[in-house]
Amino acid sequence: MPLKKLQQKAGVNRENTRYTNENGYYVSDKVRFRQGTPECIGGWQRLSASTFLGVCRSLWNWVTLGGQNLLGVGTNLKFYIENGGLYYDVTPIRATNTLGSNPFATVNGSKTVTVTDATTGYKNGDFVTFSGATTVAGLDLNGEYQITLSGTVTTQYTIQAASAANATTTGGGASVLAKYQLNVGTAYAIPLVGWGAGAWGAGPWGVGASSNEQMRIWSQTNFGQDLLFAPNGGEIYVWKAADLLSTRGKAISSLPGASSTPVIQSSILVSDASRFTFAFGCNDYGETTQNPMLIRWSDQEDYLEWFPAATNQAGSLQLSHGSKIVTAIQSRQEILVLTDTSIYSLQYQGPPAVWGAQIMGDNVSIAGQNAAALATGVVYWMGVDKFYKYDGRVQTLRCDLRQFIYEDINLAQADQIFASTNEGFNEVWFFYCSANSTTVDRYVIYNYLEDVWSYGTMARTAWLDSGLRNYPMAATYQPNTTGNVVYHEFGTDDNATGTTLPINAIIETAEFDIDDGDRFGFVWRILPDITFRGSTIDSPQATMTLIPMQNSGSGYNDPISLGGNSDATIVRTATVPIEQFTGQVYVRVRGRQMILKLESNQIGCTWQLGSPRLDIRQDGRRGNS
Repeated sequence: MPLKKLQQKAGVNRENTRYTNENGYYVSDKVRFRQGTPECIGGWQRLSASTFLGVCRSLWNWVTLGGQNLLGVGTNLKFYIENGGLYYDVTPIRATNTLGSNPFATVNGSKTVTVTDATTGYKNGDFVTFSGATTVAGLDLNGEYQITLSGTVTTQYTIQAASAANATTTGGGASVLAKYQLNVGTAYAIPLVGWGAGAWGAGPWGVGASSNEQMRIWSQTNFGQDLLFAPNGGEIYVWKAADLLSTRGKAISSLPGASSTPVIQSSILVSDASRFTFAFGCNDYGETTQNPMLIRWSDQEDYLEWFPAATNQAGSLQLSHGSKIVTAIQSRQEILVLTDTSIYSLQYQGPPAVWGAQIMGDNVSIAGQNAAALATGVVYWMGVDKFYKYDGRVQTLRCDLRQFIYEDINLAQADQIFASTNEGFNEVWFFYCSANSTTVDRYVIYNYLEDVWSYGTMARTAWLDSGLRNYPMAATYQPNTTGNVVYHEFGTDDNATGTTLPINAIIETAEFDIDDGDRFGFVWRILPDITFRGSTIDSPQATMTLIPMQNSGSGYNDPISLGGNSDATIVRTATVPIEQFTGQVYVRVRGRQMILKLESNQIGCTWQLGSPRLDIRQDGRRGNS
């Protein structure tokens, strides 16, 4: 019979059975769709060998008037500004204390030093910098350390010195200055514990549902050449570009001219319309308690003045639909504010109201603070049970992977979900934790130009698509509590750690058959259609595999038992005048239904699949019908 051309529909679809999705794709990893055909995604390269401490949840890129191309990096432990591949620690100082006389206690032969500080406010994992200390037991303890709390004692903690003490003693003098950085945050969501935290009867009786704290997420934005940044549940800080990169950020409440600045908020934003600074889910005027549905804004062009007066445009408004503001994102001529149940449009009206809110949708959800992204004027976001988009009206986003994603997702870690764009390929990426993972290990891609989906595995903690640098940026995390930033769509390989590794890219079709599955088919030859354009090695190759089945509900057949083979290697043999590759490969595969799989795992290899052809002949009706 004639050659069978496999011309599949673009995108991966798992909303139906593998057989129902005939002429489509069913499995993918490290693959995107472009012009209707699958190809390897681009590689990634670490920004530099430098690393930062903690898990990064926020990236922001801007350029100063002096031409410095800077990147804000917010982790659960610290806040950094990256410049030239180096990460500068600009974490604000929370408190500065002069310790009592001889606050350090050492033990001979041990690096552990006990520090006494009668003031409170520090917590396990915080960072402190000592100065003015005299040498004790052979140790110079001036410098930065991470705190370990000493059991139930609230006025002492321990640090680890660079070397062991040579005596058991106390010391340090009477002039030790301790500068405590902002309290560290948690790297992951802490589920509620106690009675009422889960299903009926979950948790111990008499212990109320509680959680220690929120997962640390920073929001950041530039105000001109300066950077405003804020941790959820904390104050707003500023780093001024006129200062050196060694200068730490400062609370805006501590600056001259500050008036009624928020002391607690869930996120911040600076509007392009007339440049107002917004605080969402913040405290009201004269209060310190957080109001999760309150929006406040500063005076125009002034992030220090927040108290409303007849002479300024500072103000506030209270939203009513929902229990908390989850996030806000700036779109065309409006700011979209998403609560846990609704979406509002915030628009500039001028005095006296200044800003007004209009509800645009109700009974909608959003998974987390970073789960929304803006692409070509449309806002896309991931809800707790489906995807949405807003282009002037709220719509459910058609998703061919909805069931697959939400049946294998850990919503207890929904705060880790984040979205961003990859504009060069007309894509929005969503990252999330699979059901059995407490860290991000999955992604799903929506190509909004071609309206197709794909998915795969990848560990990232933040992503930023910036036109100020040549490549999209993402944050990685290593088990030893250090992270780095990598450039994506850079080359063909995985170079996140400085060691070049191949990217394992896979695409599998849904099941296909001949005569609607009435007869067995015997495939003895494949004519591949593939290009290795963009590969950096002379002879890139990929493995093409046919997986046969007796029927759509059976397991896979073993072609080897039939005296044949099911896979073959496709190799590029020349690049000019046109790209040439293995023209045909011989296999021996028999089944009613079959699956075509293409996989590569080679350094320097990238590919795009076209329309392979199979030489199939009918092979009778034998076997179970």
